[in-house]
Amino acid sequence: MLIVTLKYVDNKPRITDIKRESTPGHRAYRKSDELPKILNGYGVAIISTSRGLMTNKQAKKEGIGGEVLCSIY
Repeated sequence: MLIVTLKYVDNKPRITDIKRESTPGHRAYRKSDELPKILNGYGVAIISTSRGLMTNKQAKKEGIGGEVLCSIY
């Protein structure tokens, strides 16, 4: 289970959207060089890798791919 606590700045939410990328019927697997860049680096994707959950930036830095679970921006 993933619990997200929203952060507000000037009564505006910092997270504007969370998009589920993989579904039980359609898994979104990507290689490290195919990992998405969310909002030119301002957003983040959560990747399930063989080394556990990590962000798209961490996975790309370590050179491993995995299943793209969701995008947060």
